[in-house]
Amino acid sequence: QVQLVESGGGLVQAGGSLRLSCAASGRTFSTYAMGWFRQAPGKEREFVAAISKNSDIIDYADSVKGRFSISRDNAKNMMYLQMSSLKPEDTAVYYCAANTVVPSIRTHPGAYDYWGQGTQVTVPS
Repeated sequence: QVQLVESGGGLVQAGGSLRLSCAASGRTFSTYAMGWFRQAPGKEREFVAAISKNSDIIDYADSVKGRFSISRDNAKNMMYLQMSSLKPEDTAVYYCAANTVVPSIRTHPGAYDYWGQGTQVTVPS
């Protein structure tokens, strides 16, 4: 079992920055890959970024490459998403997720078996 809790969301002006955090508990954090997803109203949940268990493999959605940075601290059981140059289209509920089954990173939400409750990020236009 894995429990995930996101924090750090909020309202930020276009061009601004925000850092999301995901606190994990339960199964040993360093044994599974993690990811960030987001879901805007009326849209499907979409992949944002993923990181392998030891941070050696990282992937980003094209829409956030060069603006977002994913990282993790296995000693603290934490994952982060540093978001910069935010745009109105980044507005969504952001979820962290754990993939405890597949040993490599995945971009499809169906590959993740544990999810946090989400944190809202709003970038007004």
